[in-house]
Amino acid sequence: MNFIAWMIVACEIAFWLVIILGLVVRYVLKKDRLGLFFLALTPVIDLLLLVITGVDLYRGAVATMAHGIAAIYIGVSIVFGKSMIKWADERFRYYVTKEGPKPVKRYGIDYSIHYLKGFGRHILSYIIGAGALVAIIYFINDASRTEALVQIWKIWSLALGIDFVVTISYFIWPPRQKSIN
Repeated sequence: MNFIAWMIVACEIAFWLVIILGLVVRYVLKKDRLGLFFLALTPVIDLLLLVITGVDLYRGAVATMAHGIAAIYIGVSIVFGKSMIKWADERFRYYVTKEGPKPVKRYGIDYSIHYLKGFGRHILSYIIGAGALVAIIYFINDASRTEALVQIWKIWSLALGIDFVVTISYFIWPPRQKSIN
């Protein structure tokens, strides 16, 4: 695995560590401001990955799948980061501190609408990540060095199309609550 791939792994681990640390400090140690500080570090991690990836490519590295995944990671993290923190916050409060309400389990049209909102976020993360890919491809301006980025872009476009079909299917066949007999 190359350096950028390891940095993606390190940034993902750091992302979840600062979230967990922020939640522990916030709810267990009752230090709201310090907990919020740790939660606010998540965009710094994204920025670090962006800088490392940019420097690597600027120094002449041939773009790999890892560079493309870094662009995806940044787009997804920017758009889904807040909702992932909210998701973790709700579960931490309920399961660890026993203070918050039980996380909502969605069914029917409520699930379909919630999934549609997630698809909207997927589109926005695609715009950001694909924009980063296009910018890198344009900046490098060497097809032999950016072929992997084009492939990642195609795969992500296909994944977005599949997510669209899944989104529509939830309006046709929404998940139902299992009946208790």
